[in-house]
Amino acid sequence: MMDAGIASTRYQESRQRLETYFDRTARKAWEDLTSDVPVSGIRATVRAGRDAMRDLLLSALPADMHGQRLLDAGCGTGALAIEAARRGAQVVAIDVSQGLIAVARERAGRDLSIDWRVGDMRSNTLGLFDHVVAMDSLIHYDRADLIGVLKAWAQRTGHIAYTFAPATPLLRAMHIAGKAFPRSDRSPAIRPVSAGRLTADIAGNLPGWRIDFCERVSSGFYKSQAMGISS
Repeated sequence: MMDAGIASTRYQESRQRLETYFDRTARKAWEDLTSDVPVSGIRATVRAGRDAMRDLLLSALPADMHGQRLLDAGCGTGALAIEAARRGAQVVAIDVSQGLIAVARERAGRDLSIDWRVGDMRSNTLGLFDHVVAMDSLIHYDRADLIGVLKAWAQRTGHIAYTFAPATPLLRAMHIAGKAFPRSDRSPAIRPVSAGRLTADIAGNLPGWRIDFCERVSSGFYKSQAMGISS
């Protein structure tokens, strides 16, 4: 069941593209990227950037998470969810991709308290959480849908740490250039967002919430910005 106010045609179309891409096109590439197998120089910069971003988001969480419940929204192959569970958290880890969840479940083993799910990260059936973390899972949605997702989570938690694609000249140029490729060859588009506009949107749509931090990670071809907000 979804909150009616946050479902949009754009959101559903973006979500469908992500499911198709990760399950039919890029599962093996992402399995390799998120492991320690050798990768190309470009992919190595992306791996390093993702590792740095994951560490940044984890630094916004308590070192001891026993008794706390965390949603890892867009968990991918599960590295952040696994670390949170090792800290003692009860983790619900959800992703649109059945293939990535299968990889994550295999890597985690059976000893950690992680509820792996395939579905929509907005679902109000997931319950209440002490923390919601979303690493690079909102970068494919436009600003309106991104705010819609944050509003949905704000009803069920008091702390959200997430990333967005910063609206830098380089990312904008890459976004425009990507439209020149045949549709079948494209990875899902990244939607650059201005930090200033996003800050204003949060102030206008999430009354009582404050921004705790906003920090960018840049590593070669990896460019992403983390933001922590709390009520």
